Amino acid sequence: MVRDLKLPKILITGADGQVGFELKRTLAPLGEIIALVRADLDLSDAVATLAILDKYQPDIIVNPAAYTAVDKAESDVDMAYAVNAQAAGVMARWAQKHGAMLIHYSTDYVFDGTKSGAYIESDPIAPQSVYGASKAQGEQLVREACAAHFIFRTSWVFGAYGVNFLKTMLNLMKTRDALNVVNDQFGAPTSAFLLADVTAHVLRDAWLKRQNGELPAYGTYHLTASGSTSWHGYAQYIATLAEQAGVVLKMSSSQIKGIPSSEYPTPAKRPANSCLDTRLLQNTFGLRLPDWQDAVRHAFTLIQ
Repeated sequence: MVRDLKLPKILITGADGQVGFELKRTLAPLGEIIALVRADLDLSDAVATLAILDKYQPDIIVNPAAYTAVDKAESDVDMAYAVNAQAAGVMARWAQKHGAMLIHYSTDYVFDGTKSGAYIESDPIAPQSVYGASKAQGEQLVREACAAHFIFRTSWVFGAYGVNFLKTMLNLMKTRDALNVVNDQFGAPTSAFLLADVTAHVLRDAWLKRQNGELPAYGTYHLTASGSTSWHGYAQYIATLAEQAGVVLKMSSSQIKGIPSSEYPTPAKRPANSCLDTRLLQNTFGLRLPDWQDAVRHAFTLIQ
């Protein structure tokens, strides 16, 4: 039995981002929340990051902040690595020195996307873009520097807050007669709600174990919704939801054409297969991850 449970001081980076916004809600019952936006904490500045950590002395650092402009990163290499890799290392070293826990988020882009099935945590990484490589280096720095860490790899994040594929598609469907959407890249659209809910569940479990002198199940886990689809299938599902809700569109789901990636070139190469196997997370923490359509429906009702 846990006696005299201490509530942790939890510092959240990127609190104005999609995931950070939801984490403020789900982590609030677990302890004292320090929610920092970019104006408070510039992760590209290592000295300033250390100063913030020294100032607040958190027991837990939750780091959803990232440089996520995938195509821009191809030409903005230094900034991508500063935020996605070097800052992660700074936080990991500080956490190790001060006995804090670190929760860090990563991406399906650390893989090359050529595997025929879903990726497991131990599969070799082979990032194909600057963004993916910078996130992979961030993972490595966290593992090397901080024993008490959780790394959650996820994919295709969306939510009711912030900019994402769901909102972009819905807006385009209201103004265009037809759309072309890539149909040969597959993954699991994953909601910021789910990421924040699972983070709270895992964090609470880990904190209770620490307070009771037990070792939490630290490590790297894949965290996405269940099931998979293509970007084209995702767009068609959004159109179907809009039609069912009576939203006025200039097109129907049948007017969304699927095209190969070769017809939509981008500066950064995307993995064709972004599917992540989540069984390790579900089995370790006794969870069931819902289908991706469930969260899309929920988010749709909030933004339409």
